[in-house]
This record gives sequence, C-alpha cells and structure tokens, in this order.
Amino acid sequence: MTRRTSVAMTADTHDALVGHLLRDDGQEDICLATYRLSTGATRRTALVRRVVLPEPGERAVHGNASLTGGYILRATALAQEDGCGLVLAHSHPGGRGWQGVSGPDRDAETAYANLAREITGLPLVGMTLSGDQTWSARHWDHSTGRDVEATYAENVRVLGDRLVVTWNDALIPPPRARRSQVRAVASWGERMHCDLTRRAVLVVGAGSVGLDIAVRLAATGVTRIGLMDFDTVEERNLDRLIGATRVDAWLRRSKVDVVGRLVVLNATAAGLQLETSELSVCEPAGLAAALDFDVIFSCVDRPWARAVLNNAAYAHLIPVVDGGIGVDAFADGNGMRGATWRSHVVRPGRPCLACNGQLDLAAVTADRAGDLDDPHYIAGLGGNGDDRGENVAALSVSAAAGLLAQYVSLTVAPGGLGEPGPLRYVLSTHTLEHVAAETRPTCPVEATIADGDAALTLAGPHHAAQQSRAARRDTGRNWDVGGGPAPPPHPPPRRARPGG
Repeated sequence: MTRRTSVAMTADTHDALVGHLLRDDGQEDICLATYRLSTGATRRTALVRRVVLPEPGERAVHGNASLTGGYILRATALAQEDGCGLVLAHSHPGGRGWQGVSGPDRDAETAYANLAREITGLPLVGMTLSGDQTWSARHWDHSTGRDVEATYAENVRVLGDRLVVTWNDALIPPPRARRSQVRAVASWGERMHCDLTRRAVLVVGAGSVGLDIAVRLAATGVTRIGLMDFDTVEERNLDRLIGATRVDAWLRRSKVDVVGRLVVLNATAAGLQLETSELSVCEPAGLAAALDFDVIFSCVDRPWARAVLNNAAYAHLIPVVDGGIGVDAFADGNGMRGATWRSHVVRPGRPCLACNGQLDLAAVTADRAGDLDDPHYIAGLGGNGDDRGENVAALSVSAAAGLLAQYVSLTVAPGGLGEPGPLRYVLSTHTLEHVAAETRPTCPVEATIADGDAALTLAGPHHAAQQSRAARRDTGRNWDVGGGPAPPPHPPPRRARPGG
C-alpha cells in the first residue's frame, strides 16, 4: 500500500525554526532537526522534535545557503543517539504557501538522504519554509537500490493554541464552497473555510454528544469525517441518540452505522469521505486508525479510552477536543441537584486530562481489567451496575456545543485568539468558568511530547468491544443499512412493564 505522509510540530519548535530560517536580510538559510515517526493505519507522520542549529563554520549564506558535511554528521549522530531521523530545513523568503522542490534543493537533499538513512535507519525529511511562515515537506524514501525518491507530504501541521495547517493542494485539493455553505463561509471567510473543511476529523464515541458533533461537522462541509465506536444501539439510547429509531434498536445496528447514516444525510460537502470503524480506540488497530486524522473529538465516557487519547495528544501531536456532561440528581429521585459540562483541548502546552482532573488513573487500570463491566465491582463502589450515562438530550446538546466552540477556536481563532483552555459550565448558577489547572511536575504524559511510536502505548485487547461485535453478528438481525435482506416492516410490539 502507498503510505500517505505528513509532518507535525509544536508551535515552540516552529518558532525556533522560523527564528533561524527567516533572516532580517532576506537571504535563504538552512538548518537541521530531528524527528520521530508516528505510524497510523495509512499515514506516517514525521514529528519534528529537536532543532539542531549550525555552529560557526557549519553553513554558509550567500543568497542561497549551503551546509558542510561535518554539520550533517554531527546532527545525524545526535539523531541516531535519540532514536530519531534527520530533518533538513531551508527557507524560501520570497515564497508563499506550499513550495515545490527546485533542482538545487533536490540535489542537496538527495545528496544526504542515503547517509541519513544509513546512520539513523529512517528516511531524510526535507522541509521548506516560505516567507509567510507556511511549510512544505517530503520524505525521501528508497525506491530501488540506493536511489531515493520523494514521497510528498499531504500537509504540515503546527500545534499550539491554534492548529495551523499548510496543505499540499496537489494531494488534498481545496474543496469548492457550495451554496449550502454560504453562511459558514460568511462567518470566517473563504480561505479559512477551505482550510477547515479539508481537515480530517475523527469522532471517537458515537453517543449523544458524538452524534451531534459529527452531524454538525458534516453540515459545515468537512470533507473527511471518521466515526469510531464498537457499541450497539439499544432502546435505552433513544432518548439521546437523536435520529436513531426503534427499528435501529430492534435490529441492533451499530452506533457508527446509524450516526454515519445521519452524517451522510446532513453533509454539504460535494465529496464527503466517511470512514466508520467498529473498533475501540483502545485496540491497537483502533489507535492506528485514529493516528490518520488531524483532529480527534473525544466523546467517550470510559477512562481507558480517554487515557489512550490523552497520550496520543502529546506523543503524536494530534489535538484532542475532550469534554462531557454530568447530571446530578437527588438521591431520592425527586429533582435535579445540578448539571455540569466541561470542554478542553488536550495538547502540548495545556495540562493533560489527569492533571486537569478529568481522568482518574486508578479507574484506567480497573477499566483495562474489565472491572467497570462487572456489576459486583460497580456495586462495591456504590453503584447499581445499570446505565452509567447520566445524560439527557435536552442537555447533551450543550456539551456538544462546548466541544464545537473549542474546535472552532482551535481552528479559526476568532479575533486572533486560539482555544481558551479548560472551561466549565455550571447549570445551577448558569456560570461559565475558566478552570485553573496546572501540569504536575512529574506528569509522565506530558513528558512524551513528539515521542510518536516510541511512546508507551496503552492499547491492547478490548474484550467488551470484541463481545459487542460478536453479539451483533450472532443476533442475525443486524442487516446492512445499505443492502442485504429487508428487515420486517415493523419492530415487535413494545411490552408493558409489570405494574406499568
């Protein structure tokens, strides 16, 4: 399979490269850096980690720029020590947007590609910085023998309080805005709309919040949307899964099939690419699929899945828009004490989910062991083992709105301001609060920034996901929405409960 490629870096790394490569005198410049790979199911990403600036005499600036073999050897040795590959970056101060590779640039990069691979075991990554601070990139892969050829990246992403993406139009063409998107285009401009709708966005968790987010992304015009959930539609879900029907519950359709149907019905993009997966993000194949996306919405309510996404945000430089809602009823069942919904972007530069109080690491261990699916274990914690989703349709839309607002701030930066940090809305007092959260000094997650494939993974066998998929197969009622035998015209009659 031909593998897609991309490059990502933090805003701090971007600033360090820009500070060296864009000179006050307008001449081109050059420098080296190291990277680690992040390998998804169909895309590999070079995560730029460490900028290796030239020492005196290691490079010459003469309108163009050149570097010495000694500089290459020093940087390559540093890369090899860190288990990294090598990046060769240079500037085109007069350029704007994505840059092609000139003859001299190609000669310079191919001249060092074999050396870099021989020492590090990884392909050389070439990068070009334009005068408007946009990037282009390519991975120099082996074709035959010792020859190398460029595999051009589809985009370069810079992650800070904004996610800034430069696109290779030849690989990911800009989608044309349609009449059905006129209000969106008017809200943030045609250029931003073209950028926003090209981003590959994954929604993990196809419950009430995930459904609403996915449908609204489709209506906005996003051209590539992923849905991931292993669960099945049940009758108890119908007060929250707006658009799901009793037929869906009776046929035990997967949640991603039902949400995917609604996404297609509401999409305004001319060529929507919808990718549905009945995996858990906790499974190795599910995590690999998630690493193919530019942004992830975390709409899960289990600690293991949130921990996996929490790690991915730092190790793989994929921003995770996370949040949720909690409804607090009085113990006697007579009335609501309150409700709270939170939203935050998990990324380098912000506290991780454990540091901001949204992830209990002890609960992750219990979830991985399957204890959270054990009624006896839940009863021991004071629960009853029944539906744990204290959530209602009238309020879940507010949680979805909070996550979407964080996403728009991360992408569009209204007024020049990016995502605002963790937010909490308290329903009883109708107050929106900024949550003060700081990184713990020994946080193990935030120490893995741009570690990529070298980071410790929490993915593994997920028995609940396996059982859910097997149960749908075994019922014999999960007809394909788009084909197969026709289901009965009506679901079986609803039986009254005893005493009801």
